[in-house]
Amino acid sequence: MKLAPGLHRIGNDIVAVYLVDTPEGITIIDAGLAGQWKDLLAGLAAMGRSLDDVRGVVLTHGDSDHIGFAERLRRDRGVPVYVHEADAARARGEESTKPAWGPLKIGATARFLWYAVRKNGLKTTPLAEVVPVRDGDVLDLPGSPRVIGLPGHSPGSIAIHVPAVDAVFVGDALTTRHVLTGADGPQPAPFTDDPDGAVASLARLEGLGATWVLPGHGTPWNRGVDEAVREVQRAAATSGQ
Repeated sequence: MKLAPGLHRIGNDIVAVYLVDTPEGITIIDAGLAGQWKDLLAGLAAMGRSLDDVRGVVLTHGDSDHIGFAERLRRDRGVPVYVHEADAARARGEESTKPAWGPLKIGATARFLWYAVRKNGLKTTPLAEVVPVRDGDVLDLPGSPRVIGLPGHSPGSIAIHVPAVDAVFVGDALTTRHVLTGADGPQPAPFTDDPDGAVASLARLEGLGATWVLPGHGTPWNRGVDEAVREVQRAAATSGQ
């Protein structure tokens, strides 16, 4: 799905992967689920591109529904995979956490779990190697993505700001569709290690000026980053988080 010039999404509102397309090549933001590999190939073909054009994958964090096909790209195509140093062990499968699920609705949760199973979410291959990054790094990749540390969802959760496409990719720092309840609109994401810390970290996005806010789960948001942050803060306050 083309969102804007140079900005594409594969997957859907349940699990999304983003592509930044520039004359220098493609940067992939997050790698979704392992079974979204075919979606990646189809999306590249629709853009008139191929795997040969992919220069790197940047992970917003190291959870299994974000690293899906990353190791396949790294192993088979030599594509480097970047992740914050605090989530490197998680991306390599060396550690994990099991935060509380919180509120859920059976229908929405079943749709999420069924989609994950159907897209081989239970067969995720951890990364054998990663390129660690830190807050403030500007990566030598198409679009010159800048790393913004947003600890909370995980210790190494980050946003990736790409001014070239007027977008900030936020992973699970927030969601616009809660996968366990089906609730729409900007709000805190489930499965978060430190919910209060995650909401507090969002203040680091204020003033970026990006129109697009692109989460790992949910509808792409194009009403500006400041408004998205305000809505998440309101939702957190209402829920008592």
